[in-house]
Amino acid sequence: MSLLPVIGYNPSFGGVLGVNIVMGRQKGDPANTGYSVYALGVTYGTKGILTFQARHNVFQPQNQWNFQGNWQFSKYGLIDHGLGTGNTNYCAGQFSVGDYPVALPDSAFPIKYNYVRLFEKAYRKLGTHTYVGGGLSFDLYNKVNDVRLTDSTTTPHHRYSMKHDFNPKKYSANGIILAFQFNNREHPIRSYGGIYFDINLRFDQQWMGSTRNSVQVMYDFRKYWSLSKRNPEHVLAFWHWGSYLMSGELPYLEMPYTGSDTYNRSGRAYTIGYFRGPSYAYFETEYRYPITRNKLISGVLFLNFQTASNDDLQQVYGAWNYGGGAGFRFLFQKKSRSAVCVDFSQGQCGSSGIFFGLNEVF
Repeated sequence: MSLLPVIGYNPSFGGVLGVNIVMGRQKGDPANTGYSVYALGVTYGTKGILTFQARHNVFQPQNQWNFQGNWQFSKYGLIDHGLGTGNTNYCAGQFSVGDYPVALPDSAFPIKYNYVRLFEKAYRKLGTHTYVGGGLSFDLYNKVNDVRLTDSTTTPHHRYSMKHDFNPKKYSANGIILAFQFNNREHPIRSYGGIYFDINLRFDQQWMGSTRNSVQVMYDFRKYWSLSKRNPEHVLAFWHWGSYLMSGELPYLEMPYTGSDTYNRSGRAYTIGYFRGPSYAYFETEYRYPITRNKLISGVLFLNFQTASNDDLQQVYGAWNYGGGAGFRFLFQKKSRSAVCVDFSQGQCGSSGIFFGLNEVF
């Protein structure tokens, strides 16, 4: 079990305190069974922000079944900066501690809302490293409050909702998921080699309570190379996460965004939700290396890129934003390879921050 406190501040949500707990368990022979991971997070903000989130990635003996889930109940908030990427004339420079900026520029739009997410997928083993499965996802948003919306000031969220005939106060995206996965990583938390690839087709359906019908393709690809047989902790890692809207329309807060991966870790240098769009793609490369001989402390160097479409003519891959930095890892347990992460990162427009986490970003 690993535990890490959460601390942050911004003028819209106040001080934010909480705790993240990650637990690991081996449910079968390590030679043929993946390592199961459970994560629990609770945060509280002095201006009414409260979040409870539970996630799991569980492997049954011999990997015959793999269960993945994400349950979240929140009085939540994020800082929105509009749709698309690449427009550095209007992006906002800010310094962040964790996911929270310590000040808000004029181009930032806080949004508070109640959020319920119930997400479950189940995979059945097909071959040595291949799985097929499906699941359900219910994402419910209500009591959406555009903090800066007034009679004389509009917001990106309100403009989009009015244009596409969404109720700006509440909406939902509920759907069915079909999935395929290839996974031969030698460890799920801190891999020294192998590939992870997970692709999903999501069908949001009005008969399930979704505000609109839509079809999305989403995938997560990760590749790891160990650069030394004598010291396998020297690792070059690559990550590509993408979500593409094929048909229909998505509610504003349901669009893919910075940090919308499973553990909300993408896009270091920017806060969660900084960039978003109907279609979104993210790329990151990281070099990991040991620092101390006992492997208690290690380091990382990373560089990331993200691109998103907007609600006008800009297509995904048409414009980019980047970030990069360096960090330290403090090992908790050698068996589970659990570590506390501290990263220092810099992005465009003066966006920068210190980002904390449990276990590797990917």
